Amino acid sequence: MAERLDRPKGERRGFGIARRRNTDRVGRISEGIARFIGTPRFLVYLTIFVIVWLVWNSIPALEAWRFDSPALYFTALTLVLSLQASYAAPLILLAQNRQDDRDRVSAEQDRQRAERSLADTEYLAREVAALRQAINETATRDFVRSELRGLLEELRSLDDELGPDDGSSKPVKSAKSAKGRQRTND
Repeated sequence: MAERLDRPKGERRGFGIARRRNTDRVGRISEGIARFIGTPRFLVYLTIFVIVWLVWNSIPALEAWRFDSPALYFTALTLVLSLQASYAAPLILLAQNRQDDRDRVSAEQDRQRAERSLADTEYLAREVAALRQAINETATRDFVRSELRGLLEELRSLDDELGPDDGSSKPVKSAKSAKGRQRTND
């Protein structure tokens, strides 16, 4: 039978009434029941229920009010407990499946977060390496001093080679005057 295209896929009609499946709500309810079944409180309640059932159906004074016969080994109690167990098992499995889905999503988010952290760490490592290289390429104070001393010595030697051209016996002490003298000589 062809699906109707004028109706959303999530909406189903049953007995003339629009029925919407809300699996999340069903899942939350089943998880709540499964969590309650796994608590000591549930075990205490179940034990009290079974004791009251057995006492009610075993007291001879209440024989007219009995609904489960001890002669038949409490068949109704066995059926009630079997029914409870038959519903508890699928509810627990459904809750486990939902927990597995949550764990899967959480693991995926953790993996993505770890990838981002790794990428950030690699980026920062590259930046630190670039900074180290830049720092190694910068001139230190000792390097600059040695270069200035070398330049000063070159200027002095240049000054000694040129000598005074104006006839004065005073040596030139500044680089500007040496450059000026060199220009006038050219």
